[in-house]
Amino acid sequence: MAFLKFNKSELVNLEYSLKREIIAANESGAYCNTSIVTCNTRRYHGLLAVPVEELGGGKYMLLSALDESLVLSGKQFNLGIHCYGDTYEPRGHKYIIDFDAAPVPVITYKVGGILFTKTIMMVPDNDQVLIKYELLEAPSKVTLLLKPFLAFRNIHSLTNQNGEAYTGGDEIDGGMSFRMYDGFPDLNLQISGQPTYKHQPYWYNGITYSDEYRRGFDCREDLLVPGVFQMELKPGESVVFSASVSEVNPRGLKRKFTDTLKKMGTVDTYHDLLVHNADLFKLHDGDKARINAGFSWLETGLLRETIVSLPGLTLYANGNCDEFEKILDTLIEEEQERLFHRTTQCEAPLRMTETIQQYIRFSGKEKQIWKKYGETLKGIIESYAPGRRKEVAMHPNGLLWTQMDNVALSWMNAYVYGHPVTERAGYQVETNAFWYNALCFAIDMENKYGAKKNNEFVARWTPVRDLVKQNFQPTFWREDWGYLVDYVNNGWQDQAVRPNQLYAICLEYSPVDDEVVSEVVMTINDELVTKRGLRSLSPRNEAYRGVYEGSQIDRDLAYHQGCAFPALLAPYIDICFQMMGDAFYKRAEYLTEGFFQDISKHGVGAFSELYDGDPPHEPHGAVSSAMSTAALLHIEYIMNQYKK
Repeated sequence: MAFLKFNKSELVNLEYSLKREIIAANESGAYCNTSIVTCNTRRYHGLLAVPVEELGGGKYMLLSALDESLVLSGKQFNLGIHCYGDTYEPRGHKYIIDFDAAPVPVITYKVGGILFTKTIMMVPDNDQVLIKYELLEAPSKVTLLLKPFLAFRNIHSLTNQNGEAYTGGDEIDGGMSFRMYDGFPDLNLQISGQPTYKHQPYWYNGITYSDEYRRGFDCREDLLVPGVFQMELKPGESVVFSASVSEVNPRGLKRKFTDTLKKMGTVDTYHDLLVHNADLFKLHDGDKARINAGFSWLETGLLRETIVSLPGLTLYANGNCDEFEKILDTLIEEEQERLFHRTTQCEAPLRMTETIQQYIRFSGKEKQIWKKYGETLKGIIESYAPGRRKEVAMHPNGLLWTQMDNVALSWMNAYVYGHPVTERAGYQVETNAFWYNALCFAIDMENKYGAKKNNEFVARWTPVRDLVKQNFQPTFWREDWGYLVDYVNNGWQDQAVRPNQLYAICLEYSPVDDEVVSEVVMTINDELVTKRGLRSLSPRNEAYRGVYEGSQIDRDLAYHQGCAFPALLAPYIDICFQMMGDAFYKRAEYLTEGFFQDISKHGVGAFSELYDGDPPHEPHGAVSSAMSTAALLHIEYIMNQYKK
């Protein structure tokens, strides 16, 4: 991946290199995430984190780090790097001369006459990380020492030296097996070749994660090094290290590394990179499949994140309709409560309609898809009937009123001191836009494919649809302001210019007139559009915060008060193409090219969750976001239609 390289001056500059992260993951949800110089700066960083069903299904960090040392003629060179307070020790990054992702990270070290590479790879179908060490050049044979740092804790927490930890291990073929606490899986550390192991358990105390410190979180932990592996390497020789929850045959590690790398293929274009990232988010477990919202700390199987990102990660990435349905079927099965009874993201169930509409447009199988998912979509609509949900009520005017005291009932759900930053109680513009779209679509589909006579659903909900159409524009549209207000509470209209109004104009069924569509697009273009997505609030608003930095409180106050979201760019570009046709193509290129300029920042080769609303729009949040990746794939798909 020639477009993802770093030179020596960039790598040895910790101010630069520690802000760049590598991410690898497999289809079970296990991951490897660290900085490009392999110094961990977050509690979520480590070489092997795996899901553990026996401990509640969360992800647990087993192997935090692996320090390498090279011994030549009695002199030892330590390649590892850790932060202890304000001190970095050892400072192995000073030996790094090159970093490349091809498509897995390859780090090159030069120590005197020694040229040495380290290649890190996650195995797609096992909870296993492989690291290949190759001695390219050396004046004579070199001794390689490997020192594993064990964590055995939840990725959201930190650990400290304690008497309950089992510091021993069991010898296995080509290595050692460790399990620090009951309930955890074994961590099997094995090496191809003929390693020796010296057991010397020792706690390294006060390892500091600089990103956690900067954000005001607990940032120090103690990690156990149980001992040291040692082996000899001659120039031109290589060994493969394996960390896995299953014991493997060490004699097959080199072949497995080579075969796995070959199957990954090449990443030569930006499209390849998007598809590569899309694959990282899709987790498969037998006959079920789910989407991980982002790395490293976002959860798997979230309702809104799955619904929004599903078409992009499947249909627009590789055209895989079977995978789309498998993920959607799993979501419907597992999210019955939120889909049909209660959820704090009131618009999320209604967004299912938009996802199905995209599937129909992509595949053309309207009747077949409605037959399979029609009952689900109708059931969601029925769940918004009066008295069915506590968090949302359908009023006599047909509109949905969302309110629970001190609860944010939308995707804008950041909290400070237990209070929502943007509560938005009342008629929310996007919730009612999704409501109208869902009603229109279900009624039209039932008229086409449902019961021809005495269709109770059509009879029940057609008057509601008409009421929503009648009342939506008078409720939200302000002609004198030129935009749709964000929400309305007892006649009071929130004047904030936000991107939520976009959904009233971009969905298949819009509840507003054409002239309103044009005015809304102009307002969004003037106040919200950036080269990294749409701002969550106009800079003209006094509550606007254009930079996502500082403490947790500072960042939560900025999250939906100015941050730009790539996920919002897809519907904006879609409606602009609908209005302007291929004349919008160059503008769409301009609005998306910046994301590919940023792939050497934050998550290397990945697409971030959000960006500063202010230029130069630095990336923040999850270093690799399913919704951002899906949006860029959707935009690419739309642009290809107009390019043709």
